Amino acid sequence: MIGKKNMGRASPLFLLLLVLGFFFATYNLLTMVLHNRSIEGGGVDDGAFSKYFDPLIQVPRKVKDAKLPFHVALTATDAPYSKWQCRIMYYWYKKMKEMPESDMGGFTRVLHSGSPDNLMDEIPTFVVDPLPAGLDRGYIVLNRPWAFVQWLEKATIEEEYILMAEPDHIFANPLPNLAHGRNPVAFPFFYIKPAENEKVIRKFYPEEKGPVTDVDPIGNSPVIIKKVESSLPFYLSLMEKIAPTWMNISLTMKDDPETDKAFGWVLEMYAYAVASALHGVQHILRKDFMLQPPWDLEVGKRFIIHYTYGCDYSLEGKLTYGKIGKWRFDKRSYLRGPPPRNLSLPPPGVPESVVTLVKMVNEATANIPGWEAE
Repeated sequence: MIGKKNMGRASPLFLLLLVLGFFFATYNLLTMVLHNRSIEGGGVDDGAFSKYFDPLIQVPRKVKDAKLPFHVALTATDAPYSKWQCRIMYYWYKKMKEMPESDMGGFTRVLHSGSPDNLMDEIPTFVVDPLPAGLDRGYIVLNRPWAFVQWLEKATIEEEYILMAEPDHIFANPLPNLAHGRNPVAFPFFYIKPAENEKVIRKFYPEEKGPVTDVDPIGNSPVIIKKVESSLPFYLSLMEKIAPTWMNISLTMKDDPETDKAFGWVLEMYAYAVASALHGVQHILRKDFMLQPPWDLEVGKRFIIHYTYGCDYSLEGKLTYGKIGKWRFDKRSYLRGPPPRNLSLPPPGVPESVVTLVKMVNEATANIPGWEAE
């Protein structure tokens, strides 16, 4: 009986250690669950933890509220068509950077023409080499990943994060850092469809790497991504690892006739998505990152206007896409030089996004010195 009583009685020290053990096990399990949910984009139920998590992107509010400046970088050529877009983009960068909600840091135009041009004093610029002659096969955007590889290797970049942008982007609202640690943020493009192109994708992302859904429906721009390597093993350098893979896959895709035919002008976008997946990187997808007139009708709280599509309308305000309208704004109308100042505004009935785009172009051109001399 004495033996049984001693067996049923635990020392205070043992009980204390047992309680502490259960506490740390429960804490670690809970942390892992919440961390995985935030990375995978899963929801967190309202309740005890809702006050700590942002319902839109599922990252802790304390992290989201921290000032994490990002460097704005866009690749460009010395062609007049690229120059005037860069000047408008830089004008709105400077204006939005000063807004309190902005996390914008420095700015670099990565010029992949191989030599300085006449905008060096107007826009902060880093000159890199183009691909060897003929290697891009007339698809000039193949120079983009090669330009980023060189810039990341040679330039001094103070910010820990980078926004990869393009000349035809206009900042419509001040942009905070939407990325979170190892999870970069990107805009989901409706025309990037890895699952529908699985046969081609599997040439570069084999089945043993994972499901084709690991390849995000994105391009490299707009993307906010971490640049530098952390002291923690999990937080490896993202951009510096992805960029060379992105470049190699872009060139390999272009060399493959089936892939080149399937992906066409968005081949380099697919290459970035595949390169990211190969490095185990999944992006937070934000539809409010960007809008694309004329398909997106309102700017609202979205951050970037991407004016890649032509905007053609009748004088009654009806969209005539695919047919030149009586009123139009299309960047391709200005391949050899900048648009004139004070473009005519769209007729009544045209969506607010298009009206805002033209007004922002007009404001920039009215305030950029020597605009029409370029």
